[in-house]
Amino acid sequence: MPTPSARLLSLLSLLQSRRDWPGDVLADRLGVSPRTVRRDVDRLRDLGYPVHATKGPDGGYRLDAGSQMPPLLLDDEQVVALVVALRTASTGIAGVDEAALRALTTVRQVMPARLRAAADALQVTAVARAPRREQPQVVADVLLAVGTAVRAREVLRFDYAGGSSDGGAPDTALPPRKAEPHHLVTWGGRWYLVGWDLDRADWRTYRVDRMTPRTPTGPRFGPRDLPGGDVAAYVADKFGQAVPWPCVGEVELDMPADDVRRWAGRGAVVEDLGDGRTRLVQGAWSWDGLAAMSALFGVPLRVVGPPDLRDAVLRLTGRLTAALG
Repeated sequence: MPTPSARLLSLLSLLQSRRDWPGDVLADRLGVSPRTVRRDVDRLRDLGYPVHATKGPDGGYRLDAGSQMPPLLLDDEQVVALVVALRTASTGIAGVDEAALRALTTVRQVMPARLRAAADALQVTAVARAPRREQPQVVADVLLAVGTAVRAREVLRFDYAGGSSDGGAPDTALPPRKAEPHHLVTWGGRWYLVGWDLDRADWRTYRVDRMTPRTPTGPRFGPRDLPGGDVAAYVADKFGQAVPWPCVGEVELDMPADDVRRWAGRGAVVEDLGDGRTRLVQGAWSWDGLAAMSALFGVPLRVVGPPDLRDAVLRLTGRLTAALG
């Protein structure tokens, strides 16, 4: 019989592996009674895991999002991937790189010896490409405030350094700008907000490192259609740098936008979709090359278009399958 602690970890692992679990199925998988499952669920709740229970003959359990971060249970591959990601973190967001180093130290302290040896063997040095221009850092709280307003579709009030009298720090004597925030994107290593400026009644792009959001946010608003209907085309046209590639495609990646930004090309447009998902528009000399570039991120992805990119993904899949003999 497993110890109560081992059984608790097994229960947590099962709850993390899928959304809903019937109570009798969990009891059968753990080799215990439904009553024991209920007690173990209560213990997980005491540890901070928000396990939601449904009653009735079809009742079961679900691990929901909570108000604070409980201890995590990661498998071996996830631990090594986390260490590599933390070692190569370079976000351009103030304070995040230092936090990544602290998180790496915390994870390493509790790793089993065999995984620590494997992780230590991956002594990676991330060398950033020389920027063509100064890359200002974005304050994490500002980025979070802007992203939250985009997701909630709430009017954003903010001071803007670009609108000050001297072009430097925001002039708080000026009235704040008001905009409907629609898209948070990166271009050329910088973060931008694409929004509808309410005072100018026109679309504008704002550098996030120059923004100082004010609270509270304004009322909710409905979606507007961007000129051309595509944020990537709008941003490229706005900066007078249309993507020069003959093949341009769009995918959605199950990866945070900041991680995608680090590896995407300078001409790519990266849009944060929330919930760890990112929209990426990038180009290449061939459709097959673009398909391979999209797959290099190593995460689940969905091809949005065009059809030429879908066909290239099918060709690449066939070639890779055939390579296995």
